[in-house]
Amino acid sequence: MTDPTAIDQIVDRLPVDIITTDPDVVATYAADQSQFTERARPIAVAMPRTTDEVAACVRAAHEHGIVVVPRGAGSGLSGAANAPAGAIVLSLHRMTAIRELDTENRVVVVEPGVITAELREHVRKAGLYYPPDPGSVDFCTIGGNVATNAGGMCCVKYGVTGDFVLGLECVLADGRIMRTGRRTVKGVAGFDLTSLLIGSEGALAVITEITLRLLPEPAEPHTLVASFPTLDGAGQAVRAISGAGITPSLLEILDRTTVRAVDDMTRMGLGDDTAALLLIQHDGADAPDALVSIEKQCTAVGASEIVVSSDQTEADMLLEARRQALPALERLGDWLLDDVCVPCSRITDLIAAIERISEQTGLTIGVFGHAGDGNLHPTIIYDDTDASSRDLAFEAFNAITQEALDLGGTITGEHGVGRLKAGWLRSELDPVNLAVHQSVKHAFDPTATLNPGAELQARA
Repeated sequence: MTDPTAIDQIVDRLPVDIITTDPDVVATYAADQSQFTERARPIAVAMPRTTDEVAACVRAAHEHGIVVVPRGAGSGLSGAANAPAGAIVLSLHRMTAIRELDTENRVVVVEPGVITAELREHVRKAGLYYPPDPGSVDFCTIGGNVATNAGGMCCVKYGVTGDFVLGLECVLADGRIMRTGRRTVKGVAGFDLTSLLIGSEGALAVITEITLRLLPEPAEPHTLVASFPTLDGAGQAVRAISGAGITPSLLEILDRTTVRAVDDMTRMGLGDDTAALLLIQHDGADAPDALVSIEKQCTAVGASEIVVSSDQTEADMLLEARRQALPALERLGDWLLDDVCVPCSRITDLIAAIERISEQTGLTIGVFGHAGDGNLHPTIIYDDTDASSRDLAFEAFNAITQEALDLGGTITGEHGVGRLKAGWLRSELDPVNLAVHQSVKHAFDPTATLNPGAELQARA
């Protein structure tokens, strides 16, 4: 139980414009965008502007034994930013500076509150490229991306957020400030604490600065959309493209349910007979030749229709079906978005299993995601006002997660564990692995005041 006078002491100790206990304000920071996750009203929201102010907030909370929950834009879908009772939410939205852009060494140094899309545009103007592009790219933050090791549509070629992080500055649970990593191309001095912190969801430290590597801006991408009358045909195409040694910059899939939802909303004319749609992009210098090869691969396994872009405007139009996948499914009712990942060769096996789960529960489930790396987002449609429908939605959610594990996959590919899937960790990680995780948590946060309940609650 939090000492009721402790928060008053903390408020008195910090600058007046850094922390608020206004109930109308704190209520808006109680949770991220996740469904079916526990949350409570925090007792305060801290909004620091500098690393020193973050350290002061964390140190004050630590001395009073108050839980601190770091938060970016709140765009997460796993409940990692949800506040337990008696917690202080530490929002990093004021830390928005791009501190340095080193074009010679292709490095950028940013604060955690920088919006991902704004960073991408900033470095693009210098002829450089920051590839990670989560679905929430227009409003999510770099700090949140690092904390969850976010992915996106370009992962098949370029990798996830963690593949671009060179170093971090962070505040530990007791308020001490630590730097990890380096700006050199190579370096193996000490343990790789940077990689340990990436994806730790605020349970080990509060990230206050990120050093990222950049790439030269790629050539203008070429885009292909292939429709398949059978799910198996789409799966064969994915395997054929990989087997041909082609690495597209984007390889997305939409199942029959999602295609129909998108068609109903946009009137794109995607076709009632489409069982699966592949959207493929290539941005290399050999893009025209690569797309000719990809078209042949798709045709050979039964694609019913193939459209190739002739310019960037047409490419953007072709990709619109993928961008509209979730908005189209949202129109069907309340939704619970899942995030699982399987070996690429098992993608269609997972989609087929999800179709069976949909039939068993009587719920509509649309599937879209990243076929190039096996990361799919089944979206379960239900009625939140109906308790039985909610129960069926959670039953379907758990069945899909188990199916991913049975196919040799993982419970989460890019959204994170958070509070939504913490209970599933024991299904994926062995007991020794769990024990080591708990030891690492204790080493960083011996009093368990940094975001307890997110990611690590099943490890105690």
